Amino acid sequence: MVLDGEAKDYEALCASFRWETPRRYNIGWECCGRWAQDRARFALYFEDEAGTRQAWTFWDLQREANRLSNALAALGVRRGDRVGILLSQRPETGVAHIACYQMGAIALPLSHLFGPDALEYRLGNSEADVAIVDESTLPKLWQVRERLPALRHVIGVAGARETGVHDWQRLLEYASSAYTPLATSADDPALIIYTSGTTGNPKGALMAQRTLLGNLPGFVCSHNFYPQPRDLFWSPADWAWTGGLFDALLPAWAFGQPILGYLGRFDPEKAFWLIERYGVRNSFLFPTALKMMMKAVPEPRQRYGIELRTIMSAGEAVGETVFEWARAQLGVTINEMFGQTEINYIVGNCSPVYAPRPGSMGRAYPGHRVAVLGEDGRPAPPGTAGEVAVQRRDDPVFLLEYWKNPKATADKYIGAGPDAWARTGDQAMTDEDGYFWYQGRSDDVIKSAGYRIGPAEVENCLLRHPSVANAAVIGVPDATRGTLVKAFIVLQPDVRPSAALEAELTAHVKARLAPYETPRAFEFIDALPMTTTGKVQRRVLRERQQGGG
Repeated sequence: MVLDGEAKDYEALCASFRWETPRRYNIGWECCGRWAQDRARFALYFEDEAGTRQAWTFWDLQREANRLSNALAALGVRRGDRVGILLSQRPETGVAHIACYQMGAIALPLSHLFGPDALEYRLGNSEADVAIVDESTLPKLWQVRERLPALRHVIGVAGARETGVHDWQRLLEYASSAYTPLATSADDPALIIYTSGTTGNPKGALMAQRTLLGNLPGFVCSHNFYPQPRDLFWSPADWAWTGGLFDALLPAWAFGQPILGYLGRFDPEKAFWLIERYGVRNSFLFPTALKMMMKAVPEPRQRYGIELRTIMSAGEAVGETVFEWARAQLGVTINEMFGQTEINYIVGNCSPVYAPRPGSMGRAYPGHRVAVLGEDGRPAPPGTAGEVAVQRRDDPVFLLEYWKNPKATADKYIGAGPDAWARTGDQAMTDEDGYFWYQGRSDDVIKSAGYRIGPAEVENCLLRHPSVANAAVIGVPDATRGTLVKAFIVLQPDVRPSAALEAELTAHVKARLAPYETPRAFEFIDALPMTTTGKVQRRVLRERQQGGG
């Protein structure tokens, strides 16, 4: 990747760029192995809610990754086998990723927030061979362990113990710290990240080793030509998601730069404390987090010694109020970004080169040909709404395929070959200067607090409750989260609505899926609006919501 950090305008920036995708490429080597020769180069500062602190160099990280690769190989893990990583922000998460990539295993990051049902589907669909768990995820996995025949081994981190679970520390203690990484091609699979759709089950996006390379131009631009001297990254984004992995952890390590990991719930005042204590200079913060920080500490520089250089934000629109607050109170112009799991970091801002426009998604980042396509499948003129799409060509950012779902893979594209356009499912329009302006989803995926929520999974969970005859969920506006989940419920004939029932349904979903997927509002109705083919018309429910009932 070649990118001119001295470019003075957008056209010069794009003209300076060219892809240099090598035939051989491995994320483990790029993010750790090549930096590990310098024993003094720090990779990770870590702290948890109890105040425990650690500092890891790339050398430390590589030695532990080598031990884990050897231990996994001894357990029978081979190239292409799936390894579930059910961990939050902690050193072992980074170790597990590097170990998988360098041995050609496929990493399967899964959020520690997932409930048993969500874990069962993803581990079962991917046919994961191994799961690495901690004290928060082991109990949930254990509820469904017997229904996962392909899962041969479970490894417990930080005291996660159960009969039949390998202890991480003992497993690595007897493994060699020497390991010869596999020579992977750029197109070899590296990881599966499950993304939510509107119908059916979540889809597993199979990403290539080269996918990281495709994210880097946007990352560099959104952080104003990262890295700069003294840069140190932190984001509360879960390392199990694209936002935590490809927008924070892996890009920072790809440049041999340190990142801060914090194991604990997000708290706005704690966020400022961490930024000050560790001298954080760069951050990816969801609009929800920024709003919470603004409300909790309106004038942060009067209380904290903050030296933030860059903030990238994505998931929902930041809004002019937060945008201006960050500029006035943090001294930072927020660079908003747009992408999706399958094709990430494709549109956004780079404030030193072109001024962000509040409410806009930004411009296409160098190396990505992005357009708004009309109904005829051709680029639409400025001011005309259509679907955001990205042309394949030699762009390395694309997913390989949807795991075991060839129809979804085929449906992702318009056309074939290098000139095919990959559809994002998001509607937008461009202005005369090439800025993209978001218009809404082509489908019904809900974006809440930075998470993408597929309504089908939530609806299926609600339907398992004995009181529910039918259910549909939509996103509704919320001042803090941007959007929250609202459920429309058709009850069984002998059941009546009540506050107690709402609490019961809330607990039912929260226990099985993830907290962010849990409905925050309920409306009980006699029947759901349906198409003639029996599909729920969520659009009608959204119109009903906007109309006040």
